[in-house]
Amino acid sequence: MLQPPTLQAGDKAVILSPAGKIEPGLVNGAATLLRSWGLSVEIAGNALCEAGRFSGSVDQRLDDLQHAMDDPTVRLIFCSRGGYGTVHLLDRLDFEMIRQYPKWVVGYSDITALHAALQSHGIISLHGPMAKHFAEEGPDDIAVRYTKAILTGEPVNYDIPVTDDARLNRKGEAAGRLFGGNLSVFCGVFGTRFAYTPKNGILFIEDIGEEPYKIDRYIHQLKLSGIFERISGLIVGQFTNYSEDGGMYATLNESIAFAVSGYGFPVCFNFPVGHVRENFPLLMGKEAKFIVEENSLIFKQN
Repeated sequence: MLQPPTLQAGDKAVILSPAGKIEPGLVNGAATLLRSWGLSVEIAGNALCEAGRFSGSVDQRLDDLQHAMDDPTVRLIFCSRGGYGTVHLLDRLDFEMIRQYPKWVVGYSDITALHAALQSHGIISLHGPMAKHFAEEGPDDIAVRYTKAILTGEPVNYDIPVTDDARLNRKGEAAGRLFGGNLSVFCGVFGTRFAYTPKNGILFIEDIGEEPYKIDRYIHQLKLSGIFERISGLIVGQFTNYSEDGGMYATLNESIAFAVSGYGFPVCFNFPVGHVRENFPLLMGKEAKFIVEENSLIFKQN
């Protein structure tokens, strides 16, 4: 796996929109924050376009992303938002130049598809907050500060107190490459050449607006594929904007715990990652160490 070089003052960053359309004020706010880090920030030519729910046509979105991936002077590709649409670009992207000149790609949600494609080409990327979070929460926000720290070379080191649903956690220790992301998006590319599923990897999942029965369907898709026989640990992040009143036999987290009950790997619930304010950044494709203890969750990437 290739890890992009740490960011330095004066490095070039590009904000682009590979999926959904976004309000210009949010992009401009994120650009201002990134400039405060000492970066030279460019907003891609089509980043603020609109075509239905998308930030421009497929060709417009593809052109911005391919140009940024190919430009050896770009050090950071900052995705403005998720939504839907990244999958349109995957089979048309050329990854040759980004392998020659690795650079950071930051985003989450629908950007899970791009993270998976990057990992399948041997490139580490950062699952982390995007323009809305940066613009609205500002430089003192914990997830923003962690993002800056990782991009400028500090290791990932989270020690998180156990709170809700601790009874569902399964204690233990795991080590392996991190993969996954947004569950529904990951399942959308699972089984294709763009899905990265390392042996003995650590899988993490999160989602928004998906009813519990749909999450149960995705989890069983992964189970029937045999993926739970290949992983060393499971991190269940934040699942938001859904109702438990959907006729299921259990809560959403309980249904996940039930589906993986026959395996021995450690499992934690309510890890601070997902469509929430405490969206802790994680290095996709990089070796990680994950420990579930009685009162804390420890996650490290050096």
